[in-house]
Amino acid sequence: MAMIAKQCPEIPVHVVDLNQARIDSWNSDNLPVYEPGLDAVVREARGRNLTFSTRVNDAIRDSNMIFIAVNTPTKTFGIGAGRAANLEFIEKCARQIAEVSEGHKIVVEKSTLPVRTAEAVKRILQSSSRGCSFDVLSNPEFLAEGTAIEDLLSPDRVLIGGESSAAVQRLADVYGRWIPRERILTTNLWSSELSKLTANAFLAQRVSSINAISALCEATGADVDEVARAIGTDSRIGPKFLRASVGFGGSCFQKDILNLVYLCEHFGLRDVAKYWEQVVVMNDYQKRRFSERIVKTMFNTVSDKKIAIWGFAFKKDTNDTRESPAIHVCRDLLNERAKLCIFDPRVPESQVRSELISAFADASGDVSLKDRSLVETNVTVARDSYSAAERAHAIAVLTEWDEFKQLDVQRIYDTMMQPAFVFDGRNILNRNRLTEIGFEVHSIGKH
Repeated sequence: MAMIAKQCPEIPVHVVDLNQARIDSWNSDNLPVYEPGLDAVVREARGRNLTFSTRVNDAIRDSNMIFIAVNTPTKTFGIGAGRAANLEFIEKCARQIAEVSEGHKIVVEKSTLPVRTAEAVKRILQSSSRGCSFDVLSNPEFLAEGTAIEDLLSPDRVLIGGESSAAVQRLADVYGRWIPRERILTTNLWSSELSKLTANAFLAQRVSSINAISALCEATGADVDEVARAIGTDSRIGPKFLRASVGFGGSCFQKDILNLVYLCEHFGLRDVAKYWEQVVVMNDYQKRRFSERIVKTMFNTVSDKKIAIWGFAFKKDTNDTRESPAIHVCRDLLNERAKLCIFDPRVPESQVRSELISAFADASGDVSLKDRSLVETNVTVARDSYSAAERAHAIAVLTEWDEFKQLDVQRIYDTMMQPAFVFDGRNILNRNRLTEIGFEVHSIGKH
């Protein structure tokens, strides 16, 4: 919405939310989301044609086009728990739009949704007794965190699905202010919805595929980076998403794959469901394998040993920790009674502790006093990489922040316990340099 406001200064863009604290953050100098370049975009448009408020009903009444961009987490209860998307917030939005709208509105699905959700949204909107009319469009987002501004300025494609050609054209005209028309793709409603799930599933599949090969590389003495480079030069495959790592995270990949699995099961396509589910299974295996390797390498015990955790966000250039591999690795190490000292340049201590406590929740969402105490007593949050590593037995690199490549590794080695271990879960450090200094280095997919 900030980018639309920036590129189309004559179009008023009103972002609304029920959460006053969140709106206050968007109106402040300290935005709640860290994204390179976002501050400048918001500053340019805010106060001109971009506003943030809690005046939801007013915004609905005043608008011609309404984007629904609420969270659609995986269900934790009832039918489809653990796989299906929770559409509670989508339905509440649709009902509120139906209740207060006047005249004609174009309603745009921006949230990641299961196929045929638009049909339910349309039925709710059509139940309005106010004599309003609605067109429903699907406009899924394909940007990536960390490069979102660049992705918005010059996207591979913008996808708009809908039944009304006039409504589709109106939204296409907005994007057409700065995006070449050949990159604006139009489809039917259902194809648009399914394209978002499928795109994320295909990308996650590539990550899990190279991670599966990384295990074989470690066993045979091959180098996963060399393998990835060799196959990535094949024009039919390409180099993207072939970086072996401790695993993928973020708000979309796992959620969308599980949603796809649920859809396949719903339509009786069990073998297809099992195929896509294996992508998630492999991701869980990679995270577990990394944790087990740390314990096994450190003489089969990390109890009461300090381990420096470099990085907690699921990827660099974001403060997003949703489904971050770091959470799962830290939980496994805490279960082994390790002492963790965590540093991430963008994730605050409160967020780190909240995520780790949630990682110990049972099926009903409860966390035992024992596990809460474990997080409180065995986790500290450092101010920088150097203090995190001081007197540590090992360093685990879990996010590929660029600053980790620029550190004085000799200084770090001199402050650590010996032998000093490095477990590079992102393959970003200079392995040869570390080994020369005296570190024992263990990388993903390298013998």
